[in-house]
Amino acid sequence: MTGLIRGLWAYRGFISGSIQREFQARYRNSLLGATWSILNPLALIAVYTVVFSQIMRARLPGLDSTFGYSIFLCAGLIAWGLFAEITGRAQNVFIENANLLKKLNFPRLCLPVVIVGTAAINFTIIFAIFTIFLLLSGNFPGWPYLAVVPVLLVLVMLAIGIGVTLGVLNVFFRDVGQAFGIFLQFWFWLTPIVYPASVLPDGFRDWIHINPMTSPIMALQDILAGGRWPDWSALWPTTALAVAACVVGFRLFRRRAGELVDEL
Repeated sequence: MTGLIRGLWAYRGFISGSIQREFQARYRNSLLGATWSILNPLALIAVYTVVFSQIMRARLPGLDSTFGYSIFLCAGLIAWGLFAEITGRAQNVFIENANLLKKLNFPRLCLPVVIVGTAAINFTIIFAIFTIFLLLSGNFPGWPYLAVVPVLLVLVMLAIGIGVTLGVLNVFFRDVGQAFGIFLQFWFWLTPIVYPASVLPDGFRDWIHINPMTSPIMALQDILAGGRWPDWSALWPTTALAVAACVVGFRLFRRRAGELVDEL
């Protein structure tokens, strides 16, 4: 593990340059350029705010704010977007960069790190705009806002562990990527993002907490929509699973790193 960290640090210039190029390539030949990275999340927040707080007048149990459901929904969608981007792109990272892997000699883990870095930049832009909305609408949660950082760390660790594992497996078994894309759609609806877990029948409510994404999503919704500190005890199982996923992913990568290029 120490060797991997040293290798990544030695190639930090390659990683930062790749993140910069990928971010620039996304808005190349665009008149507005990087402005789209602001307009897209701004439009998302505006649509959910208008539709759910003004037209549908949706309400959540225990929340009297006009924007309660909009904040609840955006908190879940933004966090899920970060998780889905990391896992979805990591599962194809070695396949998509096959030519680069064959021509250059560099630590292969640089590629997943680039994905995490790019996803983190996209998330930071969206979340900053969402935070401004909370401030302007008078719904900023106060001190519990600090808890966003550790909750997101757990979510990102889980995404990295799953993403690296899928990325290696997908090189040898191409059906893995296709199957996970379908599974991710079911996973979204089995996570309390568009609905609160409290509205489910007791039997379903017990099962939904087995979902490792339930606790971090609910924690962020508690913080941002409810203005309260999350239930830290509920996050421990997901934290343990995230650590285990990272360990499994990195061990699998180390064992199969020498075979990746040959298989590609």
